[in-house]
Amino acid sequence: MNAHDTIVVGAGPVGLWTAAELALGGGRPLVLERAARRSPHSKALAIHPRTVEVLAMRGREQAFLDGGIPVPDGHFGMLPARLDFRELDTPFPFLLAHPQVRTEELLEQHALALGAVIRRGHQVSGLSQDDEGVTLRVNGPDGEYEITADHVVGADGAGSTVRHAAGIAFPGTDSTVFGFLGDVELTDPPERPGMWHNEHGALLVAPMPGGRYRVTGYAAADIAPTLDSLRQTAKLIAGTDFGPHSPVWLSRFGNATRLAGEYRKGRVFLAGDAAHMHFPAGGVGLNVGLQDAMNLGWKLAAVQQGRADEALLDTYHRERHPVGAALGEHTKAQTALITATTEEGQSLRRFMADLLRTHPGVATALANTVTALDVRYPGTHPLAGQRFPATREQLHLLREGRPVLLAKEVSPAMKDLAASADLQLYETELPWPAAAVLLRPDGHVWAAGDTAGQLADAMAELPLT
Repeated sequence: MNAHDTIVVGAGPVGLWTAAELALGGGRPLVLERAARRSPHSKALAIHPRTVEVLAMRGREQAFLDGGIPVPDGHFGMLPARLDFRELDTPFPFLLAHPQVRTEELLEQHALALGAVIRRGHQVSGLSQDDEGVTLRVNGPDGEYEITADHVVGADGAGSTVRHAAGIAFPGTDSTVFGFLGDVELTDPPERPGMWHNEHGALLVAPMPGGRYRVTGYAAADIAPTLDSLRQTAKLIAGTDFGPHSPVWLSRFGNATRLAGEYRKGRVFLAGDAAHMHFPAGGVGLNVGLQDAMNLGWKLAAVQQGRADEALLDTYHRERHPVGAALGEHTKAQTALITATTEEGQSLRRFMADLLRTHPGVATALANTVTALDVRYPGTHPLAGQRFPATREQLHLLREGRPVLLAKEVSPAMKDLAASADLQLYETELPWPAAAVLLRPDGHVWAAGDTAGQLADAMAELPLT
């Protein structure tokens, strides 16, 4: 018997949430992180509504809300017509500006409290797998060693060692354009978060918790990640540089877009940037990664603990790979709009902005796409796979990370069904005609029925033991 059910490679947000979900489900996860300490830089700054819902399903959202800045709208391709998140069907209708450094701190506390083990300064160099498990070769502070687990999750970024060692293809396109980023203090900041776009490039200035600002965008003439270049580029695009000083991070990033051919290969799984990479348009990367982890974690724990059949693990690729493909498509579309600095490109931007202003339904659809509120998984019942549009209180019903049965009326038959399947049963309002729904631990509908008998028949088709 292996000491750990699962080894998660990478202690970023995706790896930490995966480990927490595994531990919550009764597992013994080990996280291996190659860096000796957490990065002080926040690659990601935006937490979208669906991700706040994910946190709320485990009762973890309040610390994020307390430490973040709610922003009521977002953008698509830095178009001037904003996407109004206040129109979205969610208890958290806003983008939450929250630095990744603090996100990782909170997620690490959560994972450790549930019993996950984290080793920093341990770099995976290779792996092999067979019918009994996966063996990792690791370089640690005390030298090389091998360690075996039932499963391995690669959450080790776009350059994933796990993906490469498992022989999983990562097809896509290389970078053709580059963006810039600076986390700085400003002596003359804009009165509100702002965006500028013209023939010289695109610029976004947004406040960060702690009094700093993120100054980021695209320059038609590629620039070096220096404070002087940031000043010159901001002035060229916005007419002022806002007085940047005291930089804590200056960086440059490209638009390479790739998607793993398989999210699962035997006992190895990929999540987050290890499975998909893209231009950071709209701040979606961390969010999709955490939603990967939410989809995978409860399934892996359920199979390992004997609550579900092995077939459940195959649904991870089937459900999340299309989400990764859609992510690549809409971030490439946004990249085209952001980098549209020619006369024709500016016309395209004006046309798209007018379309969003005059057709609010299009803007709402894009907002649901960017925030992942429109993600639906395949299923046989008309409601199966849909995201349950829950209240905050209903989201909290999933805190234990197990499926729950929600019924409009708790009848004796519903009580008997819940007892036979060892499910928690709650009487609550439902947004659909069905009398009851079985919710997966990730907040999507697993089964539904107009009677307890119909629901029991639907549940009999699920990979549950």
